[in-house]
Amino acid sequence: MQLRKAVINLGFLSLLIIIVYSGYTAATKGEGFAIYLTREDIPPAKMEALSHVELSDQPIVSIENIITYNTQTHEMKLTPSAFERIFELDVPVTGKSFMVCINKEPIYWGAFWTPISSISFDGVTIWKPYNTQEQKIIVLELGYPTSSFYGGEDPRNNVKVLESLEKADKLITKLSLTAVDKLPHSMKGYELYSWEENGQWHYTLITGTNRVKTMEEITSNEDFISEIGWVNIHVVGVDAIKDVLSRLPKGESVFWCDELHIGEKTGPIILQLPSKQIVEAISEYAKQCGLDFVH
Repeated sequence: MQLRKAVINLGFLSLLIIIVYSGYTAATKGEGFAIYLTREDIPPAKMEALSHVELSDQPIVSIENIITYNTQTHEMKLTPSAFERIFELDVPVTGKSFMVCINKEPIYWGAFWTPISSISFDGVTIWKPYNTQEQKIIVLELGYPTSSFYGGEDPRNNVKVLESLEKADKLITKLSLTAVDKLPHSMKGYELYSWEENGQWHYTLITGTNRVKTMEEITSNEDFISEIGWVNIHVVGVDAIKDVLSRLPKGESVFWCDELHIGEKTGPIILQLPSKQIVEAISEYAKQCGLDFVH
């Protein structure tokens, strides 16, 4: 009888130890990366004057809501439910403050911003989506309406933030072309540049803008691929540029530019069109892809 009691007591003690240890592990592990609203809905204009800010009870974006976080573009691909929360968020033209936290410890703050606002902001922003788009992506931007309004250092590559996302297997450093089914639509279309180097033809497809491009960004070997924004892709050879063009949305405008369209001319590279035969082959393929192709 005494032995049976001892066994029961030992079993109960073991169970108690497991429960306490499990609770301790959960507490020390924490929730990792999360984005919280402020408890009192403190406006962005008052955030810097406060020494302490209370967080809302639940995060608006938790680590479980994130599918991927791209360190090159700072795009977060979210689950549909999390994206819907952001879409339905009531964001005034003066912004809505948020805190980026690790285990509920604030790392940096920013503000949700609506694209219809005419008020500039010099902090980190997340723009409220226009619609429930197919790509469930939000972006941690610098400043509003452009990065030229941002002041200070960029906090988005904080070591604790990146470590938490990497530990949760959410972190990617950049997108490769093969990982993207379709490149994003560009309001001003795309620009295509070409030049010959070491006997090979090089091509760069870059997002169209009102400003002139520089030779440095046109000839850069560092691809930049956003799923909803800026694109700069450099490839070599006709087959490679055809592959790039095939990933553009049907009806997209592409302007094949020559050297007269760039801002500065430096170094030995001369932007120009290849032979008539190559131009016609690429143009015909672009039209087969349903692109509005001009050269």
